[in-house]
Amino acid sequence: MFRCLVFQKLRPVASVSQRLPLLDRTVHNVMKRARTMSTGATTDAKAESSSAMKDAFAKYAQYLNDLNDKRERVVKASRDITMNSKKVIFQVHRMSKRNREEVLEKAEKDLGAVMDEYMSRLVKELKGTDFWKLRRAYSPGVQEYVEAATLCKFCKTGTLLDLDEINAMLQSLSDPSIEPLQINILDYILGLADLTGELMRLAIGRISDGEPEYAEKICKFVREIYRKLTVLAPEMDDSGDMKTKMDTMLQSVMKIENACFSVHVRGSEYIPLLGSADPDYPLLAMTEFEP
Repeated sequence: MFRCLVFQKLRPVASVSQRLPLLDRTVHNVMKRARTMSTGATTDAKAESSSAMKDAFAKYAQYLNDLNDKRERVVKASRDITMNSKKVIFQVHRMSKRNREEVLEKAEKDLGAVMDEYMSRLVKELKGTDFWKLRRAYSPGVQEYVEAATLCKFCKTGTLLDLDEINAMLQSLSDPSIEPLQINILDYILGLADLTGELMRLAIGRISDGEPEYAEKICKFVREIYRKLTVLAPEMDDSGDMKTKMDTMLQSVMKIENACFSVHVRGSEYIPLLGSADPDYPLLAMTEFEP
């Protein structure tokens, strides 16, 4: 009887031990299902992240392609500005005492065409973009335009065309709702440095054409530009072009000064204009040689 009681007490324990494997399998299945769901959610998140990254890279690549295409168009516009501005400069050098008004009028007209046709194209290309990023693409054309515009202004009025006046003309070509293209002060100064070389050629031409007073006026003007830029040049250490242009500018100043000095020193030997009918000039006034 005791054995039966013991057996009866031990049976529930044996029954519990028989149910434990079923419990273990149930817990294992639940954990496995949880891990499967977690792995699936992680995979979906990775896929979404990878897709978003691909879209971001695709948009960035498209942005770079569009920027490169725009840069090519800006370079083309800058070349056109450079070429047509040089034509204006060459036309000014054809000026003489007889055709000054006519030449300057034609040069101003051509310069206005450069502004309306080529500078306006540059403004449209840079519309809605950060145009400072593309400065190196259009800087040569802007410098050449500054050189041509300041040369025409000096020949007409004897004064300097400042940066605010040029930017005001550019602003009239822009949409008021969009940030207008503004010429960088560095490009303006580099254009002025190139202007001194053209003024040197103009001064030599005026001396040859019998206008030493005009050459002296040019000399004073170029000397003043050089003096003011000499003060600014040390503050422009990041511009390698400026040092080279300052050296060239000094050479232009010295050439103009030497030419004007030669006229003063050798004034009695100076021929105002070959073919002059001035009776006070002894050689050209002679009608016959004395024996």
